[in-house]
Amino acid sequence: MAADTDHDDAAEGPGTFSRLGRVLFGLGLALQASEDFRDIDDSIEYAESEGVPVPELAAPFASGMMFVGGLGVALWRAPRIATGAVVTFLAVVTPTMHDFWNAEEGSGSGDRLAFFGNLAMFGAALVFLREAYR
Repeated sequence: MAADTDHDDAAEGPGTFSRLGRVLFGLGLALQASEDFRDIDDSIEYAESEGVPVPELAAPFASGMMFVGGLGVALWRAPRIATGAVVTFLAVVTPTMHDFWNAEEGSGSGDRLAFFGNLAMFGAALVFLREAYR
């Protein structure tokens, strides 16, 4: 039995849904990062407001890491590095940039939504990281 098989519908072939999910996940990350680059000044300003050191370097670096990692996941090229970059990005950015628990009363709903969205993506990234090491 091949290592790439899973329990997808046999008519679709083994791994079809996993590959589709990987492509959608990776493209979603890359497209989100490209939006960060479109509004890089806003990304830098937001990082600065969250107390990120050297935000003019950290924000573009983090967005670049997510962009390259997302493309790597979507294309399944250098999957250990790509998924590792995504996992690292999400592990650092999620609690740092979306710390809704520290927001003033009634103002953390956007951060709460972003935190839980990132948490879901972190879970998916961990699954793909495991697949990269199979």
